[in-house]
Amino acid sequence: MLALEDGSVFRGWACGADREVDGEVVFNTSMTGYQEVLTDPSYKGQIVTMTYPLMGNCGVNPEDVESGAPQVAGFVVKEMCRRPSNWRATQPLDDYLKEHGIAALEGIDTRALTKRIRTRGDMKAALSSRIEDPDELVDRARQWPGLVGRDLVEMVTCREPYPWPAGDRLSHSWGRRPAPGGGREGAGLRVVALDFGMKRNIARILRDCGCAITVVPAFAGAGAILEREPHGVFLSNGPGDPAAVTYAIETVRGLLGKKPIFGICLGHQILALALGGRTYKMKFGHRGANQPVKETDTGRVFITSQNHGYCVDAATLDPCRVRISHVNLNDHTPEGMEIESLRAFSVQHHPEASPGPHDSMRSLFEKFVVYMRAGA
Repeated sequence: MLALEDGSVFRGWACGADREVDGEVVFNTSMTGYQEVLTDPSYKGQIVTMTYPLMGNCGVNPEDVESGAPQVAGFVVKEMCRRPSNWRATQPLDDYLKEHGIAALEGIDTRALTKRIRTRGDMKAALSSRIEDPDELVDRARQWPGLVGRDLVEMVTCREPYPWPAGDRLSHSWGRRPAPGGGREGAGLRVVALDFGMKRNIARILRDCGCAITVVPAFAGAGAILEREPHGVFLSNGPGDPAAVTYAIETVRGLLGKKPIFGICLGHQILALALGGRTYKMKFGHRGANQPVKETDTGRVFITSQNHGYCVDAATLDPCRVRISHVNLNDHTPEGMEIESLRAFSVQHHPEASPGPHDSMRSLFEKFVVYMRAGA
């Protein structure tokens, strides 16, 4: 059963690990890429519902992961395929979930659950293959503390700095097209990446632009980062409430104007907070690979991959200092910003496109390289 804090209960078939879990129930509209979704650290603390009805038909492989293990609290699908058909598959999805202790549920009406979330918003939830009393499970969901005000970055960040391995394999999606400039334009540039829960494909793309990447923990201070003499600083994606990651906000504040900065997702939000802006929790967020985003300078529209439940309040940013560079065409929320005087910019969506379309990938990473080259 899956129970929500509003009292609704969904009954289905247990799959994955036999256990009880709590989390914030959210939905993702991607048709493909379930393995990247499962291993995205930005989903820490969340029970993810996939709106596409069939999951697992391509199985699981060790190459298309975005972190060392699944990060979701739980997984909900309409139908779980147990006999995958793909030459790259090494095991079925259900076995993978069992192996990593991830509780899952299949057979419910995921359309009804998604409509409830769209009406009521993301909610506290509990998922169990053991508890038989629905009232007990609803109570458990209501007692869970939720994500507002909680720092989840400390649960997913690395503990020690490390260089990104030069031999790491390209992701399957990125490997189908050449790196920007063939990897030459970033040669010799050093990037320090603040790990708030960074997806592996981001580091792969920076490396394939020719950059040498050092990944540092989220709690690294500005002084320690500057001592490494980077040409630029990258702010990664990550989970939870950005306002709760106060140490990272102070770090970015200490880096502004000293090195070029590029932020994605949570990194975008933390950059806004460091500039004096505010963030707020969205009703049900943006999660999927089909979000239309307009580039304000050119009017071009990109179809993007997204995963976030918080948003930057554009009205709290100084318009004389910060320019909104991208806007979501579904709800007109800010999707990107640039501070030219400080050589800093960020986007809310995921241009590393794992999973998702590659529309906006090339230009943004190239822009970061240009900023670094100008200051080198």
